[in-house]
Amino acid sequence: MTTFSTEFLPRTLPFTPSNPKTTLVSCRVSLVNEDSISKRRNLADASVSSETKPKLPQSLDFKDAHLMKALNRSFKAGKYNEALYFLQRMVNKRYKPDVILCTRLIKGLFNSRRIEKAVGVMEMLEKYGDPDVFAYNAVISGFCKSDQIDNAYEVLDRMKKRGFAPDVVTYNILIGSLCSKGKLELALKVMDQLLKDKCKPTVITYTILIEATILDGGIDEALKLLDEMLSTGLQPDMFIYNAIVKGMCREGLVNRASELFSSISSKGYAPDVISYNILLRGLLNQGEWDAGQKLMSDMLSKGCEPNAVTYSILISSLCRDGKVEEAVGLLKAMKEKGLTPDAYSYDPVIAAFCKESKVDLAIEFLDSMISDGCLPDIVNYNTILSSLCKNGKADEALNIFHKLGEEVGCPPNTSSYNTMFSALWYTGHKIRALRLILEMLNKGIDPDEITYNSLISCLCRDALVDHAIGLLVDMESSECQPSVISYNTVLLGLCKMHRITDAIEVLAAMVDKGCRPNETTYTLLIEGIGYAGWPNDAMDVAISLVNMDAIPQHTFKRLCRIFPMLDGYKELTLSN
Repeated sequence: MTTFSTEFLPRTLPFTPSNPKTTLVSCRVSLVNEDSISKRRNLADASVSSETKPKLPQSLDFKDAHLMKALNRSFKAGKYNEALYFLQRMVNKRYKPDVILCTRLIKGLFNSRRIEKAVGVMEMLEKYGDPDVFAYNAVISGFCKSDQIDNAYEVLDRMKKRGFAPDVVTYNILIGSLCSKGKLELALKVMDQLLKDKCKPTVITYTILIEATILDGGIDEALKLLDEMLSTGLQPDMFIYNAIVKGMCREGLVNRASELFSSISSKGYAPDVISYNILLRGLLNQGEWDAGQKLMSDMLSKGCEPNAVTYSILISSLCRDGKVEEAVGLLKAMKEKGLTPDAYSYDPVIAAFCKESKVDLAIEFLDSMISDGCLPDIVNYNTILSSLCKNGKADEALNIFHKLGEEVGCPPNTSSYNTMFSALWYTGHKIRALRLILEMLNKGIDPDEITYNSLISCLCRDALVDHAIGLLVDMESSECQPSVISYNTVLLGLCKMHRITDAIEVLAAMVDKGCRPNETTYTLLIEGIGYAGWPNDAMDVAISLVNMDAIPQHTFKRLCRIFPMLDGYKELTLSN
């Protein structure tokens, strides 16, 4: 979610002489157009009781003028620490800091993560100068971007106490920050406060809230916000309508999305290529090819030309439905239209060839992609590597893998290493596989859950379960926490070795760590107990679990066939 703030026009005079008397400063601001924030800014409506300022010199001598030039030069060069030094020197000489220059300096310091210094500039402005709403907005925005929302609220309170009324930009900053962190309820409360303060929301305000509401899964609530927006006299733009259509398609409400699309067209809005692409993707994801073709016809009849994204959507959908030849033909047609395919256009075709085990065709297509001036990304290469490994061509895959960095200029990522590790291990090259993991770590590439799970699985398959448990413990203390798959893999290894007590301990640790067991977890444990020589105990556990709805009836029946109980024992157990 975007946090909106204001930009400020550069001014050449950073300091102005200040009236040494105690005064009541009356400030006035005209309505600010958020779409044209480069307009001249006035002071905000407020009555601020200023502190008694020390008497300041009425003119600058040569040295002081030199300081001002140095201040401006440092600021323009992005040397904010240096600019702050010159600002402090000017204030020490009792010159009044210019609010616009200070505001820009505050933003620069926040952007460079020098938060304390940014706050220091604001305090200096409050004490020796005349802050305005724009300056406070810059501080509030800085705190929001730095994930210090409580400090932002404190600045808002201080702003009000000093007599400044927050404007719509202030509230948009807070609403945008809260929405970007998934705190929609708090954002709506800020919206209520905005209305309570008789501040009029803008299109931007509603755009932020509607987007956040859609991401939260509330399509109906988003439509209510749209109605509320229309009732205030504000006219939504295509960005808002596109967001709603996209949200509906994401939720599978393609028919509603189509109806909304038709209604906005009838209201005089002209959907752009982005609008058509959103609905086209939604329709084709649902397999609605006829509706998709009608949409394309409507798009062309209204003079809206398809772009590279449109073709990529069609190519991807064709490949997903197994129509690879048609996808290749569409790719050629795309080039003939003068459009340049990108990695998103080529990747579905490469993946489709690999899925059909036509790796040679995929590599051939990759080469033509390069000759067309489109450099493959690591996703394209990983698809090729994975397909080669699955088709027993690990050596060929390894050859490509080693060329990725220096020769190809596309360094391998975690997924690349995961693919090659598994291929080498399962083909018996275990030392080479482990060396690959060391190489990955030495290059500063962090392992992910798949890396850990692959290692654990390989160790368990080779009966090195204790090493797998050690890796699981390491995983628990790392940023990459084990999942139910990690624990289940270790449980399977232990049960195969009939180490049931250890398996139960791992299950207990799993629960303690907050990882919820699933049906597979319980099934592995039951089978482990049964195969270890305790079939009746295994079925006792199964009966308890099926009564708790932890395992379904069909799983229980399958276990009964594997470990049949004596009729008398079964009757007694079930009655108990």
